[in-house]
Amino acid sequence: MTAATTTGKLVYKVYRTLTYGLSPLLHLHLRWRKLRGLEHPMRWPERLGLPSLPRPSGPLVWFHAVSLGEGMAAIPVIKHCKQCRPDVNILMTTTTLSAFEVIKSRLPAEVIYQFAPVDIPAAIDAFLGYWKPSAIVLMESELWPNLIMGASKNGTALALLNARLSMKSFKRWSRPLLFPLISLLLSKFSLIVPLSSIQGIHFQLLQAPPFVINFSGDLKYAVDECELSMEEVGSMEELKVQLAHKRIWMAASIHRVILGVHKALVRHHPDIITIIVPRHPHHGQKIARALQKEGQQVALRSQCEKLIPGTSVYVVDTLGELRYMYKLTPIAVIGGSFLPGFAGHNISEAAAAGCAVLTGPHIGHFSHMVLEMQHLNPFSVLQVSGKLELEDVLSKLFSDAKILESRQKAAKEAFCALSSSILANVWNLLNFHVFGKVSKLENK
Repeated sequence: MTAATTTGKLVYKVYRTLTYGLSPLLHLHLRWRKLRGLEHPMRWPERLGLPSLPRPSGPLVWFHAVSLGEGMAAIPVIKHCKQCRPDVNILMTTTTLSAFEVIKSRLPAEVIYQFAPVDIPAAIDAFLGYWKPSAIVLMESELWPNLIMGASKNGTALALLNARLSMKSFKRWSRPLLFPLISLLLSKFSLIVPLSSIQGIHFQLLQAPPFVINFSGDLKYAVDECELSMEEVGSMEELKVQLAHKRIWMAASIHRVILGVHKALVRHHPDIITIIVPRHPHHGQKIARALQKEGQQVALRSQCEKLIPGTSVYVVDTLGELRYMYKLTPIAVIGGSFLPGFAGHNISEAAAAGCAVLTGPHIGHFSHMVLEMQHLNPFSVLQVSGKLELEDVLSKLFSDAKILESRQKAAKEAFCALSSSILANVWNLLNFHVFGKVSKLENK
């Protein structure tokens, strides 16, 4: 045993002791979150590792994602795994209530869905003891010490898909005190699939074993086509009719700079409709009130309000509809990118829908996605420097149908090229490094 491993185990023992001691406070914190509507009113005990469903017999693989974006990226992989290995049970967990509300209706019926346990010893031990997963597939940056060490102790195979660390997290893990711990945690993985080559280098610098690092492409390109209910189809078709013969553009996860841009566009294009999809739906009414104070006529989707004559802004303050809204607009401006300190948002769904894709200068860990698409076709994603350039670009796109069409086509083609073999690549890696071990465990 090396000195680094010994130090890592010592730091982990300190972490486990601290989380054990803080467990009563975390129990109270969960109850407080439940009272505020941030945890499920009936199923919040699942966060303490207490199951609400029976465990089926046979091998079980646990997929975990923290929130909606990561969870949606996991769904195509889960479906592919079920097709290739129908004998394996799949358990899916997420942490946030917003993810639960959307994902519960997107998963195959045979997939078990629970809330993830908090990383305290009692909750993790109870969860692992009940579900007894043969393998665990974590999404992106879910590196929880008690979970990883508990799984390793049980001989459970671990995989990390779309693996990434923010620069802040990378610097924190690189500190002398935490470096031995992260090195120990990463040594427990059978497979790490980084989001990009830069992320791969970060994991190597944190001493992830080189032989477990493999590349497949960004899973966010694997956009899953979820079936809509008859009611949802009807609602979308009705909205499509209301938007007919209008000039439409959509601002996703952004609203602070939109009012000025919208006002400037309306002066030249009176028939314009601006669709705003806030990052957090509960902000919808606040956004609507602010726009109405400025004299704008606004319709809220959550209230089933129609686009009557004079309405120029449509606020989509609902969950899980973003990818369908992209199909109704020729132009998508992706937010979280116009102010310093933000890290951008996923552009793949807009490109998949055939939108002309625009984004701001601050794109954070989505920079690899923008660069990949621009490398394939410089017209696929347009980065603007700020509000004034955004106004100018939108005005030109509305004025020149050929340029708009060329940008839509470029985005769609770049997306198709990047998404073509990702699921197959991921499955091959999982099958070799993870599901192969599941089969061996079951044969013992």
